[in-house]
Amino acid sequence: MKAFGKLGEVLGSKGSAIAVTALGTAGLLLILISSFLTDRKQPAPQAPDTVSTASQSESYCRDTEERLRGFLRRIDGAGEVEVYLTVGTGERYVYAAEGRKSSQDNRTEEEKKYVMTGGGGQREPLIETVQAPAITGAVVACTGCGDPAVEERIYRAVSAALGIPTSRIYVTKMK
Repeated sequence: MKAFGKLGEVLGSKGSAIAVTALGTAGLLLILISSFLTDRKQPAPQAPDTVSTASQSESYCRDTEERLRGFLRRIDGAGEVEVYLTVGTGERYVYAAEGRKSSQDNRTEEEKKYVMTGGGGQREPLIETVQAPAITGAVVACTGCGDPAVEERIYRAVSAALGIPTSRIYVTKMK
């Protein structure tokens, strides 16, 4: 009770009340200023690193080559096999979007907005899927490619495994 009495005496004087009000106002201003300063210090969201995307693309290509090499070795008559793949594009990000479409008088209008996540300065688009790099061609060298039947089986197997036409596949005999 004595503490409340002393506090009342201190706050009761006109100069103390002004000092407490001034300190409170200064504290609120500092909080307000700090909220503006922290937004500026946060780094802006960046696009995925092209170096890491390139290395991910190379890693995907090497893994696919290894799996395809292991599979083609099992084909009767193929013998020893080497595979080289070409990649057209790196990983592709597909972002979630919402929109609407309207048609009037032979005109179609489409409005599309990307779905954003996060708050404040940390807003980023929501990634719906990450598509693997597109394989555009393949070169296969094997010891058993002198036989046309073996070559045909390899062409068909590579085409089916990679989902590319046989015109984008080259099969040759290995030394």
